[in-house]
Amino acid sequence: MKKTHLYLLALLLSVVGVAAIGYKWKVLKFPLAPVAEVDVWTVQARVEYNPRRGPNTVTLQIPKRPPGFAVLDERFIANNYSRLEEERGSSREVQWAIRRARGTQALYYRATVVRASENPALGGRPKVGQPAILEEPYFTASASLLEDVRQGSADILTFAQELVRRMNAEQPAEQVALLLENRQDPEAKAELIAQLLSSREIPARIIHGFLLGESEGAMEIRPWLQVHNGTDWLTIDLRTAVDGWPENLFLWTTSSSPLLTVEDNPRAKVEFTVSRNLADAMAIAERRLEVQHEHLVKYSLLSLPLQTQQVYRVLLLVPIGAFIMLILRNLIGVKTYGTFMPVLVALAFRDTGVVAGVLLFISVVGSGLLVRFYLERLRLLLVPRLTAVLIVVVLLMALVSVISNQLDIEVGLSIALFPMVIMAMTIERMSIAWEERGASQALKEGVGTMLVAALAATAMTYDPLVHVVFVFPEVLLLILALTLMLGRYSGYRLTELFRFRALAREFGATEKRADDKSNAEPQDK
Repeated sequence: MKKTHLYLLALLLSVVGVAAIGYKWKVLKFPLAPVAEVDVWTVQARVEYNPRRGPNTVTLQIPKRPPGFAVLDERFIANNYSRLEEERGSSREVQWAIRRARGTQALYYRATVVRASENPALGGRPKVGQPAILEEPYFTASASLLEDVRQGSADILTFAQELVRRMNAEQPAEQVALLLENRQDPEAKAELIAQLLSSREIPARIIHGFLLGESEGAMEIRPWLQVHNGTDWLTIDLRTAVDGWPENLFLWTTSSSPLLTVEDNPRAKVEFTVSRNLADAMAIAERRLEVQHEHLVKYSLLSLPLQTQQVYRVLLLVPIGAFIMLILRNLIGVKTYGTFMPVLVALAFRDTGVVAGVLLFISVVGSGLLVRFYLERLRLLLVPRLTAVLIVVVLLMALVSVISNQLDIEVGLSIALFPMVIMAMTIERMSIAWEERGASQALKEGVGTMLVAALAATAMTYDPLVHVVFVFPEVLLLILALTLMLGRYSGYRLTELFRFRALAREFGATEKRADDKSNAEPQDK
């Protein structure tokens, strides 16, 4: 296979891995840190009214997929009321009904919201609303005002902004003062601005919301103006005339209907309160994913039972340990017993700790090696010998655990988690290497095995790495790409450079003498 094919495959794996990680981090808001917190707001609407005799119906506009936020949970609190939710285009409402009610009634809508980036933008077909029906002298005042606004604007956006600025002037013009005689509250002023824009064939609508931030307690819901420029809906702050969608704006409703409607009860009121809390970013990300991408949850590790998730938190780290072993063996030249034996030993080090694990490894393997040399004199066959070594390993582990318990050393109790078969095979292979290649080579491979296992265990117990690999298993695609690239490396290892340094010095000296000789020959001639 050509190297080009290998490079393209590694590049493809890297691109897919990076894209998946970036999507989960930036779009789905999965945290990169194991301990992270995010802002969570609890938004509440409290409806209060005095019921009339007979049936009562209460209609409240409620949020529907607000841009920039995700509604994680909703609660409707209304005793003895029936509830009906209905969607109308980009808006939504809840209707409570009761046959008979006595005394002051209080109904609640409560929502838990967090920031989100994958919400649809506000749409809706642009439609010119009904212009205001004004009598004289209000009609003449509006016509004069709109003509002055037209002279000071260049397009639909600047026309609407200029109109808002004139309506909010500290010392308004005579036309503005006349039009605002009976429209001093923000709602009435917003409706007037929208009607004036409609009289110039400009699609305009009023939306309602409030800014979520550090402030808590009672909140005042505010109107915002939106105008359509032929392509998009543009948002304008009715207080400052600044255009653009505010980052913290939580959209409550886009409906042109009243925010609260209670039949034959004009004194009914609705109050809004907001409380801000900090919550675990990972738990919120999971809940947000369940709300916005239900199918992604079903086919992810997050859908598994908690016990299975804990298993995969360990299994997904095995390739990390194997990659560390690959670097140490193929690039540095550390010798070990077997290919994956150090990784399995590293799994045991996760529970005992690296330092205690190394000490336990040395004590068990050292004692087992002495027993193995003794069994060699008995001239046993391979399988009986391995079985005997396994039995001795188990007894040694039990002995260390008992002694540790008596000395109140809890780490020693974790020795039972060591893979017994791996320990037995390590003793067997070390004894064979001792006999065939000498004690020095056997000890080198033993030390190399402990070194690789210790480094792998350190990486596999590093909390940020454990979190990233479990939450973003696509990291393993990047590890796979690097493994494929290293698979073609056949150059010198780091230990070989030290091993052959004398030969390199001799080769360099020979080349230098040859160069000196070649430079001296022309002078002799």
